[in-house]
Amino acid sequence: MLIGEVARRSGVSARMLRHYESLGLVRPSGRTGSGYREYSGEDIQRIFHVESLRAVGLSLREIGRALDDPGFTPSALVDDLIRRTRERIAVETELLTRLHRVHATDPAGWEDVLQVVTLLGALGSKSADARQRAALASVDEVPVEALVEAALDEGDPHVAGALRWALARSGGGGPALLAEGLGSPEAAVRERAVRSLAEMPGGEATALLRDSLASPDAVVRGYAALALGSRGEADAVPALVDLVVAGTNDTDAADALSLLAGDGTAADRIAAALVDRLSRLSRDTTGAPARGRLTQALAGVPGAASSRALRELLHDDDRAVALTAAYLLQLRDVG
Repeated sequence: MLIGEVARRSGVSARMLRHYESLGLVRPSGRTGSGYREYSGEDIQRIFHVESLRAVGLSLREIGRALDDPGFTPSALVDDLIRRTRERIAVETELLTRLHRVHATDPAGWEDVLQVVTLLGALGSKSADARQRAALASVDEVPVEALVEAALDEGDPHVAGALRWALARSGGGGPALLAEGLGSPEAAVRERAVRSLAEMPGGEATALLRDSLASPDAVVRGYAALALGSRGEADAVPALVDLVVAGTNDTDAADALSLLAGDGTAADRIAAALVDRLSRLSRDTTGAPARGRLTQALAGVPGAASSRALRELLHDDDRAVALTAAYLLQLRDVG
């Protein structure tokens, strides 16, 4: 079969067939009387083998080894192909993501495109200073998806703060994207997600924080409770009391309880919650510190219920609790 017919039937151009021949990959078995290349059935089969190996990503040099080296084992080469393919997919996926983000900014000209690309690159920089500058400059110039991704990945506290600031001032969509981080298997990502939500305004963020009170992650529950307390959400009271008991951000939790106790009805409920936890904690060395913190938290709760609770604590078996109650009542009398 002459080269033109082989090219037509195989789909490999005559030029490529000549290139294969120059590399020694395919050699026509014979020549016609006029000197034209003539391919046998075995030659054509080898052409299809070459094309099949090209299709899975082998280079022409690797194909030559695979076809001619009797000792060649494909497993190592296939492993290498898998690795290279994954790397290429990762690079192309990152490029596609970046292009989508550039497109989302609706750039008016190439200067806008370059500005967005520069900021996106800076958000992924190894330099914390570069990432922080990009976060502070990117409120109106980088899609919220990029800010959320950066915030969930950021380990530097200063950069993380800048990213939360940028997210709080960004457009819509941020809370829903951060909510995905709340379900991450990584505790650090969940914490970054809830801390970012805590600084975002609006009803959507508040609703997600309220849902986070039921999270199995105590850190998530704690940050959600502190944020909700600052927003006047009474649902946060049990989780805030838990923080006081645990001694985790207990001062902030007590301040949030004090803020929520702004009206008489709420104050009585909060006082009752603190007293209930006091009564259920043991007075030994394990429970004493928590009982002391709960007693101190009553100081920020106005009203008759908290005053009555403090008077009852004057007779508590734990001398530290009794002395604290006496001191707090004295301050109220002076006030």
